[in-house]
Amino acid sequence: MTDAETEEGYTPAPRRRGLREGYTTGACATAAAKAAALALLSGRPVERVTIHLPIGRDATFALCRCEFGPGWVRCGVIKDAGDDPDITHGAEIQATVSRSETAGITLVGGPGVGTVTRPGLGLAVGGPAINPVPRRMITEAVGAVAAAHGVPGLRVAIAVPNGEELAKRTLNPRLGIVGGLSILGTTGIVKPWSTAAWRASVLQAIDVAAANGVAHVVLSTGGRSEKFARALLPELPELAFVEMGEFTGHALKRAAARRLRRVTLAGMIGKFSKLAQGHMMTHVAGNRVDTAFLAELARAAGAHEDLAQAIAAANTARHAQELAQSAGCAQFFAEVTRRVVHQCRAVVHGALAVDAVLFDFDGTVLARSACHDATG
Repeated sequence: MTDAETEEGYTPAPRRRGLREGYTTGACATAAAKAAALALLSGRPVERVTIHLPIGRDATFALCRCEFGPGWVRCGVIKDAGDDPDITHGAEIQATVSRSETAGITLVGGPGVGTVTRPGLGLAVGGPAINPVPRRMITEAVGAVAAAHGVPGLRVAIAVPNGEELAKRTLNPRLGIVGGLSILGTTGIVKPWSTAAWRASVLQAIDVAAANGVAHVVLSTGGRSEKFARALLPELPELAFVEMGEFTGHALKRAAARRLRRVTLAGMIGKFSKLAQGHMMTHVAGNRVDTAFLAELARAAGAHEDLAQAIAAANTARHAQELAQSAGCAQFFAEVTRRVVHQCRAVVHGALAVDAVLFDFDGTVLARSACHDATG
């Protein structure tokens, strides 16, 4: 993947002063698509365009191109990743828009946008690697333009010149995304973060909770899992919820040092698969999902050997989850959370009561395991 966001959509805080935000590939693609639709239907070139971001604010983009062809318009936006640039910083994100006989907005991938070839990514195999939030952004922005001009259907092709070459420097080939980059982003914004500052903010949040008499904190691996945990545990105060991101070990040790009584770990299968193996730093660059380990958990949960072998060959942790769900092997998820509890208690030598809640991507609880006795 390319942008600084994950399936969890977490954004660590706080960021260092003076660092400039940037925009995701999804935001840039949306701006290019909206501009191309406006130019096509008005017949006039567009130099700048404003879109609404999922984070809840508007952003204006300058175009680097606005080309007219026979029945189509192609617009381009240069991606600015701010002061924490990734490999797509400076890349041109293009959108070519033409009229379509099919009602609605037809979204396709063009040159430099990858094609999904394996399951487990939450995208259709054989389709373009354009993630759900950017898909919605593009179709809504272009759909509004089409409706304003009374046009029933438009076709949008997203492209990234040199995207295939850039993708070689990402995890895309290993994940089964071939031929280009992914169009990503859950907020529209790329924020530059100091890792040290983020870790300090997690520890500070635990300190504040302890200082305010909160004895039970919920440590979530990302923004979505925190949202789900808040819905599951509405009786807890806001101070109890700490988005720890990748700093599980640091957060657990601080909770024990501050003599909290109980910690709930909230997360999804990708991060939990690493925690279950004892990896307390769960960043994708730091360690990979070990599907052979997940296969062993499946065997421990009583899964048939065919399922265990399928999980061992899975493309991602999400793929492993889908395989277990299809097989009706709910005990696999119970085993994952049981191992998470065991590993997290080991980090603090049993000083905390720990429970772990594994969520599906829609907020459904797949499993929950607990050890409510603290020995320290």
